[in-house]
Amino acid sequence: MLSFLADFANILGPLNLFRYITFRTAGATATALLFVFYFGPAIITALRLKQGKGQPIREDGPESHLLTKKGTPTMGGLMILSGVVVSTLLWGNLKNHFVWIVLLVTLGFGAIGFYDDYLKVTKQSHNGFSGKARLSLEILVAGAASAAMMYFGPNNMTGLAIPLVNGFALDLGYFFLVFAPFVIVGTGNAVNLTDGLDGLAIVPVMIAAGTFGAIAWLAGNIVFATYLGINYVPGTGELAVVVGSLIGAGLGFLWFNAPPAQIFMGDTGSLALGGLLGSIAVAVKHEIVLGIVGGLFVLEALSVIVQVVSFKLTGKRVFRMAPFHHHLEKMGWQEPQIVIRLWICAFVLAMIGLATLKVR
Repeated sequence: MLSFLADFANILGPLNLFRYITFRTAGATATALLFVFYFGPAIITALRLKQGKGQPIREDGPESHLLTKKGTPTMGGLMILSGVVVSTLLWGNLKNHFVWIVLLVTLGFGAIGFYDDYLKVTKQSHNGFSGKARLSLEILVAGAASAAMMYFGPNNMTGLAIPLVNGFALDLGYFFLVFAPFVIVGTGNAVNLTDGLDGLAIVPVMIAAGTFGAIAWLAGNIVFATYLGINYVPGTGELAVVVGSLIGAGLGFLWFNAPPAQIFMGDTGSLALGGLLGSIAVAVKHEIVLGIVGGLFVLEALSVIVQVVSFKLTGKRVFRMAPFHHHLEKMGWQEPQIVIRLWICAFVLAMIGLATLKVR
């Protein structure tokens, strides 16, 4: 919204700053951070009063969770989403199609997660609504977003960029409408599975988002895209503002989610943030790099898949408990150890992902 102020730079020179994505990204980060800091305590109080017993804790999970996490309210994703939306609408260029598409996915996945959280809290059960219904809704939202990208995006929107290969993209054609939703839905659910310990999901999400904010800014700039040999996707630079909003809101949320957590993000937050990451990766044509940068999320999702398949086929479990972070708990690792070490892994993976931009 504030980007229009750049049009009056001839009257007041400093207003020209609003023309720059980097300036507006910084403004979005600060705005979202302050928004969550200011409204966070009120949101936590309201959710605690509404939910009573808070998020139900898995009885088959780590025993310590029944003591340390019982009664903690969930749906903290509302704090993050409100900060992201308000800040993006304030600092983003609202004429940009990519901004609206990513917000559509974020809010759509957030609404699905919110309903799931609502059912869990009201029923005091770890099970939300039907998995098939939930997945169908996610595919519907992701499919609509993918179709919108294909319609409003540039001609190379259906291309699949290959890391380490200079400027090449495999044209998926209409298969893009299958592949892109798979990436978005897969990322949403992978982040959702990672959210199981205080602060575990939000920091890797911010690290991955910061990485893709940089990629979006580079891919949206023809000079940098040409220099690096990556696919130029006009308009995606504006997604850096969305990422700035996410990082600011995420930092504010982490203040309240740091152990011992005052609130959990719930499916409301984890599903929405995963969808946001997935949709940005699709928009900037770096879906494969997302698998590297978001390697922690991939590991968590794979641990669940392997556990389920192994148990159904052989009756034996590969891990002591899935997702993987619970396996580490069962091995005797303390929660802060697991969280901080996985943060480090997420940071290293982000550096490897960024390195693929230059090693071509």
